[in-house]
Parts: sequence; C-alpha cells; structure tokens
Amino acid sequence: MTQMIFSDEPAKGWIPPSIAAPFICIFILVISMLPGDLGLAYLGFTEPMGPPRGPLGFFLMLVSFSALGLAVAGWVRWVEKRSLASAGLCGEGGLKKFLTGLAVGIGMMGAIVTAIAHSGGYRVADLAPAFATPAALGWIALLLAGFVVQASVEEFVFRGWLFSAVMRRWNMTAAFILSSAAFTFVHLSPRATVSALVMTFIFAIFACAWVRYSNSIWGVMGWHVGWNWFAGAGFDVPITGLDTGLPALVVKLVPVGPAWLNGAGEGPEGSVFTLALLTVAGLILLLLPRSREREGIDPPRSGQQP
Repeated sequence: MTQMIFSDEPAKGWIPPSIAAPFICIFILVISMLPGDLGLAYLGFTEPMGPPRGPLGFFLMLVSFSALGLAVAGWVRWVEKRSLASAGLCGEGGLKKFLTGLAVGIGMMGAIVTAIAHSGGYRVADLAPAFATPAALGWIALLLAGFVVQASVEEFVFRGWLFSAVMRRWNMTAAFILSSAAFTFVHLSPRATVSALVMTFIFAIFACAWVRYSNSIWGVMGWHVGWNWFAGAGFDVPITGLDTGLPALVVKLVPVGPAWLNGAGEGPEGSVFTLALLTVAGLILLLLPRSREREGIDPPRSGQQP
C-alpha cells in the first residue's frame, strides 16, 4: 500500500520506481557536486577527491552542496512536478523547528562527549582555547554557516526528496531502508570501516524516524547542523573522521583508551555511546504517533506500515 508523507499533493510528473530512486539520487549527487569538488581540489581547498583542508575548506563545501540542493530541487519541480513542500519543506514555524532541532543536536552531541569523557575515553587538554584568538571565533561562525548548507541539503535530498519519492511508489518501510542505504553508500570511502558504515546507517534511520514523527524536515535539518558543528567546533575532535583544524570552543579533548569508547579517528560518532543513543532515540520516535495522526490528518489504519 502506497503512503504519503509531508503532503498529499499529487505529483503531476514522473515519480521514479522505488528501486531506481536511490540510483537516480546518487547520479544527481555525482554530476552536480563533481565540478565544485574538482574546482576546490584544484585550488587547494580540499584533498584531491578527499576531505577539506582546514576551516576554509569546510566553509567552501557549501559550493558543492548548494549545487546538489539546487539540482534536486529542480528535479522535484520539473521532473516530478510537485512542490518542495511535498519533499519535506512544509508546515508552519519552520525556523522555530530548525532552531529547536539545532539545540537538540548540540545537546545530544554534548551528552555523548560528556559520557565518553566521564568513562575515561577523553582527557582534558585545554579549556576554551578558541577564545584566545578572535580570528578562531570568526572561523567557527563560518563553519556553522557551512554546516547549515551541508547538513540541510543532505536532509533535503535523503530524508526529504528520496524518502518521499520512495513512499509515493511503495511504503514507509521501503523509504526507511532505501534512503538510509543510499545515504550510507555515498559515505563510502577507502578509510571507512564496517563500524563507521553501521553507524552511518543507524544515523540515517534515526533521521528518518524524526521526519516520520514530525512530518517535515525542518527539525532534523537543524539537528544535523547542531550535531556536526558542535562536534567539530566544540571539542577539537574529528567529525565523521574529518578534522576542522580549529581550536575548541568549549574544551580541547584528547582521546585515550579503546577506540570503541572514544571513536578514535572517527570522533565521537564512532563511540558505542553514539550507537546506543541514536538507536534508543530512533526507537522512541518510531513508537510515537506521527504528526499527521496527532493532528487527525492521517489516522492510523489496521495493518499500516510503521
């Protein structure tokens, strides 16, 4: 049974078959981001087809991600011929939901880092070293702007467009699995470990559970921004294995002990605490009624997919 999320607006164009949608997503991602990635690598802001070099490289990643966001928005409007609201940018109070999600993301990352430190996985090396250099605070602000674009576009593409496109052709369970599998695939790299890929998939499932609960992507966009930014700027630890090259805004932490505890080169995302928190949080969101059900728009039916 096909299902709707975000909006009941019918598509007037072509919705790809569910099994094809992730491949189309990856194709659009590659052709839209490749020119920007190659340009940044040529100018020395990123490693060749690799991570950004320093804070400016992180900020300039908004070039490639902006191109991706525009490409997918164009696909939604001109190929599928439906509104961006039907791809998750819907509902009232979008800014408030975004800022609430931002605070939750910062809080969850802070809780994970605190748990790791109290368990002996980090030692404190310095307190708020970023405040010793005003220029560092400026770079930290620019890093936030970069993550606003990067994380928001990822949520729009994977939990907005791809999730809703699969649901329109199939059902919510398929949308969870296929969108999360595509998100995990695009995070493949030669340095990616099996545990890192498992964590990426759990991360994606949690984000899907959030949009299922809230019936929009505003909140999870903010959460993703806060999660990435606070890890990269708050503690001088890697975020998804990448080093921002900035002094810590809160406290500089140095990993000690086993990798399963502190995540080692992956940063706190590689910790068992992150796996536990995202799993539990995702299950809680799945058990809560959807926003459409709470508002009486989409009452649950017998046999309906979760």
